[in-house]
Amino acid sequence: MRSLRIFSTRHSDGILWVGLCVLTLAAAALSLWTGAVKLGPAQVFDALTGRDAASTAARIVLYSRLPRTCGAMLAGAALAVSGSVIQTVLDNPLASPGVIGVNSGAGLAVALVCAAAPLAQRYAPLVAFGGALAGVLLVAGLSRHTGASRMTVILAGVAVSALFSAGIDTAVTLVPDALSGVTDFRIGGFTGVTMAQLAPAAGLIFVSLGVALSLSQQMDILALGSDTAQSLGLSVRSVRFILLVLAAALAGAAVSFCGLMSFVGLIVPHTMRRLLGERSFSLMVSSALGGAFFVTVCDLLARVLFSPFELPVGIILAFAGAPFFLWLLFKQRGVRT
Repeated sequence: MRSLRIFSTRHSDGILWVGLCVLTLAAAALSLWTGAVKLGPAQVFDALTGRDAASTAARIVLYSRLPRTCGAMLAGAALAVSGSVIQTVLDNPLASPGVIGVNSGAGLAVALVCAAAPLAQRYAPLVAFGGALAGVLLVAGLSRHTGASRMTVILAGVAVSALFSAGIDTAVTLVPDALSGVTDFRIGGFTGVTMAQLAPAAGLIFVSLGVALSLSQQMDILALGSDTAQSLGLSVRSVRFILLVLAAALAGAAVSFCGLMSFVGLIVPHTMRRLLGERSFSLMVSSALGGAFFVTVCDLLARVLFSPFELPVGIILAFAGAPFFLWLLFKQRGVRT
């Protein structure tokens, strides 16, 4: 899974990171003052600093646009890093949380808990993590025990995802109130997200991201191949399991508040690999920043393209991601699997 590196030095890595930070902050600022109700930068600034906390503009910023913007950045960063880790661990450029059933596993776990114990919804990030972990371990187990080709792993992931999605439909059919706003959850979006929902998910995302970054050297060794990594003294099975747990935690935490958003973990890591190459630390940092920027922009487009009507951001991501996935699929035809 080697790719052309456009930027060839660590100095240029830093320049790209700064550029992505600036772009992400600009997109976040635009998200705060753009919407059905037009707000000026001064009104947004006054709301954020508490100078005009009682106004209608402040309520719009603090209780609607700020949680939504923070959610978009968190979900984008988490899903993109999860995708980069899964692709490295499975050595499969077509793998991503949405493609191989990680997101739908998290969604099924949330649906089951909401159906059985509605008051336990506050534990949604941990529950989603468990479902995501089950999904990724199931696909990884199929890959290891069957010696499956890259394409077979993807097909198995699609089948697992379909199975989990059927479970979600069953839970919602039997307990209609299991997932309020089930359509938005299935498509993915940030309508109605609150800071209270984001807080536990954000904690899990930041911890998982920090641990993943600390294991970047092990990821680099693992990317050389299992036999080579084993000969260099790496405990391949343990490291692979830990990385899959981290990928599941990142994806599950995101799904707990944004629903089943697809393709972020596919598009962003591939784009960053073309810019920076395969070095895991650079790839994960740039994927986190690029994912935050990408999802924030897509959410902004979902809000303004057909204003005053609003699309779920998952639709925008599907329009962008499906052609990208097909392009990758045909590109991989000539690669030995």
